[in-house]
Amino acid sequence: MDVMRKIGNKILLVAVFMLTVFSLAANDEAKLSASAPGTVIMGRPFQITYTANAKVTDFRAPAITNFDILAGPFKSESYSSQIINGNMSSTVSITFTYTLQAQKTGTFTIPSATVTIDGQKVTSNGLSIKVLPEDDKSSSSSSSSSSQSSSAAVSSISASNLFIRPIISRNNVYEQEAVKLTYKLYTTYDVIQFSNKGMPDFKGFLKQEFEQTGNTQLAYESYNGRNFLTAILYEVILYPQTSGELVVDKATFEAIIRVQSKQPVRSIFDDFFESYSNVARSIEVPATKIHVKPLPQGRPVSFYGVVGQFSLTSSVSANQVKVNDAVTLKINIGGSGNMKLLKNPDIKFPDAFEVYDPKVTNNFKTSTAGLTGNKIVEIMFIPRHAGTFEIPSTEIAYFDPKENQYKTMRTPNYNIQVLKSDGTVEENPVVSNFTNKEDVKQIGNDIRHIYTGNIKLKQGEVYVFEQFVSWLIFIIPLLISLVLYLLFRKQVKDNADLNMVKNRKANRIARKRLKFAQKLLREGNKDKFYEEVMKAVWSYLSDKLIIPVAAINKEIVVERLTGNQVGEKLVSRLKNILNTCEYARFAPNSGQQEMGNLYEETIEVISQLEDVIKK
Repeated sequence: MDVMRKIGNKILLVAVFMLTVFSLAANDEAKLSASAPGTVIMGRPFQITYTANAKVTDFRAPAITNFDILAGPFKSESYSSQIINGNMSSTVSITFTYTLQAQKTGTFTIPSATVTIDGQKVTSNGLSIKVLPEDDKSSSSSSSSSSQSSSAAVSSISASNLFIRPIISRNNVYEQEAVKLTYKLYTTYDVIQFSNKGMPDFKGFLKQEFEQTGNTQLAYESYNGRNFLTAILYEVILYPQTSGELVVDKATFEAIIRVQSKQPVRSIFDDFFESYSNVARSIEVPATKIHVKPLPQGRPVSFYGVVGQFSLTSSVSANQVKVNDAVTLKINIGGSGNMKLLKNPDIKFPDAFEVYDPKVTNNFKTSTAGLTGNKIVEIMFIPRHAGTFEIPSTEIAYFDPKENQYKTMRTPNYNIQVLKSDGTVEENPVVSNFTNKEDVKQIGNDIRHIYTGNIKLKQGEVYVFEQFVSWLIFIIPLLISLVLYLLFRKQVKDNADLNMVKNRKANRIARKRLKFAQKLLREGNKDKFYEEVMKAVWSYLSDKLIIPVAAINKEIVVERLTGNQVGEKLVSRLKNILNTCEYARFAPNSGQQEMGNLYEETIEVISQLEDVIKK
């Protein structure tokens, strides 16, 4: 009876725990999200997933056309909970996975799926998938042989399978017209990292760089009859400053490629742990020429080099005010082009107005057409005299490259009626400009005459205390400088050692990558999660053990860790993490819980390595 009572208590505890998890998860907004690759290749299977954040019933898949369903739906469930500072939180993830294969090339949509969560119907987002054709047979045969040989030796990495294209939005432009330059990577290899080693100086151009997110994603693209994995490495907007044929010099990037090791396999464990290595490859991007046409003759007086398409609006806060009341003139210039050359409007205000410095707000963002957005200029002025005044029109000229002509934008004339302080109209109002003048007043005896008598001079007394203070004024700064030099000398010396700096920052960088991996874990992105965890571990080991990324492999890592007195058990756990990441693609049934366990294991292993390895 006691045994049955204990079993019943355990079942009750588990039931209460599961009900708590479900009740907490129900507090979050119910969602069903669909995800799939944006681009796939004809003849190659791929997966789409539908993920719900709560317990679901009655899953209804959409009608999938133009794709063959090879497998699915496979359902997986994961639950997790945690207590932080007495507050309990939990997550629920229900995933339905399909394996599809395209029937033909083109761009196709997959409609939304629906589920029922707590009696409420929830709809997912739709999907748009572009299907690329298969590689040409002539290209694919040479490509596959090249790909197999590339994994055998570094020297056989083919430039036709790994290159960077400089893509220019237009080759024939006017001066100051925006040109977008993109450096795009094309590869058939497993590129795990890339960096720029030498960028052109863009002589003859002003540049505006696009913001880099730091998480560049690879996507398939068909180019010259072959399918490549592509990534945007660098984007910049260029504004040519002179006419003629301008040259963008060549650039150099470095890619880290994951290739299969040439070492002989001695056992099944060697096949797991010694099968891959990282290889550095330098990629040179050829120079690019841009033909720049001069701006035509007949430039307006108010033209200051602005090129693009723009519009102008303006307004005043009031047309009738009292003396000493503030008025604001607002001018809004919107459009796209080299907006940084837009100058503040030059407005001739009446002399009776006290004018303040303008407040300028620039709302710009970088786009293919250059800077896009608007510039807002707000000018506040205060009338100091009653009357009727006119704010004259002002103009701004620009060149429109689409219509090949200069255009001028103008503000209207504004009439401002200024009343007396009591609200009455001036009987003899001042019209237009007003100049406040004062009569010249004669001030007598305002100059002290020069003394012409005899002046007796005597030497003043110098006190010892004043001499001592004077010396302290010179000595104290010298002593402070000496102390600061001694304090910061070691810090400067440490910062000069790049390897030591990488060593100190290894743990912080690894945790930053793992934080991004945690985000992928919540999203259920299995492939990217394992890839990000593996990058975090390899980068940490490279920086901590001072091993170049191109030369690092498990054999060298084990040797260095053993030399740093790292125990065999910790080394074995590290190997298991790398092994799991490398072969996660062959474990389609791995769920959120297994990914979570790997994430926690990686955090713990890196923390223990940080405690053991002392540099």
